[in-house]
Amino acid sequence: MGNCCSDVGGGMAAVSGATSSAATGNQNDAVDMYLRSHGIHGLFSQIELSFSATSLRDRDVFSKSDPMVVVYIKERDGAINEVFRTEVVLNSSTPTWIAKYTITYHFEVVQNLLFKVFDVDTQYHNVEVKMLKLEEQQSLGEACCTLSELVTKPNRSLTLDLIRREESVSSTHSQHCGKLTVHAEECFSSKSTADIILRCIDLESKDLFSKSDPFLVISKLVESGISIPVCKTEVLKNDHNPTWKPVFLNIQQVGSKDSPLVIECFNFNSNGKHDLIGKVQKSLADLEKLHLGREGENLYLPTLVGHNYENKILNSKLLVDKFSETVQHTFLDYLAGGFELNFMVAIDFTASNGNPRLPDSLHYIDPSGRLNAYQKAIYEVGKVLQFYDADKRYPAWGFGARPIDGPVSHCFNLNGSSNYCEVQGIQGIMMAYTSALFNVSLAGPTLFGHVINRASVVACDSLSTGAKKYFALLIITLLI
Repeated sequence: MGNCCSDVGGGMAAVSGATSSAATGNQNDAVDMYLRSHGIHGLFSQIELSFSATSLRDRDVFSKSDPMVVVYIKERDGAINEVFRTEVVLNSSTPTWIAKYTITYHFEVVQNLLFKVFDVDTQYHNVEVKMLKLEEQQSLGEACCTLSELVTKPNRSLTLDLIRREESVSSTHSQHCGKLTVHAEECFSSKSTADIILRCIDLESKDLFSKSDPFLVISKLVESGISIPVCKTEVLKNDHNPTWKPVFLNIQQVGSKDSPLVIECFNFNSNGKHDLIGKVQKSLADLEKLHLGREGENLYLPTLVGHNYENKILNSKLLVDKFSETVQHTFLDYLAGGFELNFMVAIDFTASNGNPRLPDSLHYIDPSGRLNAYQKAIYEVGKVLQFYDADKRYPAWGFGARPIDGPVSHCFNLNGSSNYCEVQGIQGIMMAYTSALFNVSLAGPTLFGHVINRASVVACDSLSTGAKKYFALLIITLLI
């Protein structure tokens, strides 16, 4: 056990009951660790994409095409990387492919996908798909979308028109290339999580001049008999009757409620050589019974007797103070249930931003089209959130400016209207922002309260109508 807590910092820190997937690309590891340590799923999920097509063009002379889908990801720098190929479906203009592509959905990233459909020539039918040279196959068309577009559809299906690159300049030809349907399914075997509070009583002392510093390690047993750690509690100093913080175990993570778990209690040592105080072997179902019966389970310690190890029963006991099982719905579950995420924006027009007619101002509109800091913030946040707002009408305000012939306003409609605050789309925010720069005088001071109150009124009005909406207010301001 020396490698479980190899140093003081690592040993004394609490580790969550759920492990993050390597497939997340490390974009959310810190957030995922925090959320899962509190029994909550993060804002990303494993998504399985499946494909079907209709009305594909017949490129073979005497038969229908033999289609295959190739999936690409468009990176932020414009690079296009191939990530997946389906199998080849023989002689079909309406194929449904069996192979599925698994991708990690990230809420905060716009993930651009490109799909290309190829007709695989007969002479290559015995070649593995990953070995096929695509330049030797005939293109049946291509289509693109974002992953956010796909997962926000009510049935998580999106039908795309296939176009040929050489024909894409003329829309009259695209109708002859067929349609590709992409369907998304969230990959989850179990969303049930057990919330458990464990404590021990009458632990034996392992230190010479003080009480033990106990912590628990929970491991699952696999078929080979090997134990794999899945959870570790924090270390409690000088405590023979410790009660640890709650641990959260996903049912899928441990196998099932009846899968055997080994719960070991160790005495922490800063050199990493931790002393085993005792252990028990129980399933989640057993722990639930201990909680309901308010009973403790005696720890045992493997002890060498002669040439064999025997389990010495100790006076120390493990008790379960809390055991509750909950279903943790994911962000995509809420989207599937009809929830929307409405975007609102408030922009700082105080004089501290500088004269907008001078290049050193944060509000300077560059004639070359290069975005200023405020435009970049609107675009970067807006392009993510726009997929989760059905009507794409966004409340937009400014604060800290003096409208023409008026007093300083700490919340004015960006579109110049005195009756309504909404604009259409991200481009609408950009246009209203640019227009406002020429119709107000930058002033001050910087006060957020008015726009926050205005945003809360909009949210409350929506709640009163029973709408299933969350509201995100983006305040863009200069920090000095």
